[in-house]
Amino acid sequence: MERGYGDFYGEFEAFVAGAAGRLLHLATLLTAEPRDDAVAARRLLSAALARTYADWRRLRGDDPYAVTRAELCTTFARSAWRYHRGRGGVLAVLPPQERLVLALRLYEGVAEEQVAALLGVPPDRVRALYHRATAALRAHRAAA
Repeated sequence: MERGYGDFYGEFEAFVAGAAGRLLHLATLLTAEPRDDAVAARRLLSAALARTYADWRRLRGDDPYAVTRAELCTTFARSAWRYHRGRGGVLAVLPPQERLVLALRLYEGVAEEQVAALLGVPPDRVRALYHRATAALRAHRAAA
């Protein structure tokens, strides 16, 4: 039996209600903006959710959170030059690619191999970016 449009919209609305906060936090980490002024992060999340909404009926069996997170990260990676300098967020001292790897590995708990596949780089590169990012954060914390 085909589901009606109301069911379709209701499922997506429920997904957004449950996942938007965590996805916005991820977007804020990526854009390195302060939490109270995360305009670019909201824009990034809106684009990812719009793409997920467009693909919602085709997601059968896929995890919508993982799909939206992948879209969010892909959109960020394609436009990382816009976010080269953070505006005061926790990860503002890091370049965009290191922010992406660190946010996915630490905040989201994504496996190294999955991050590598998402970014299209070898797992060794992800490992190197992760270690470089953590070392830079430690050095920044020690200097502060």
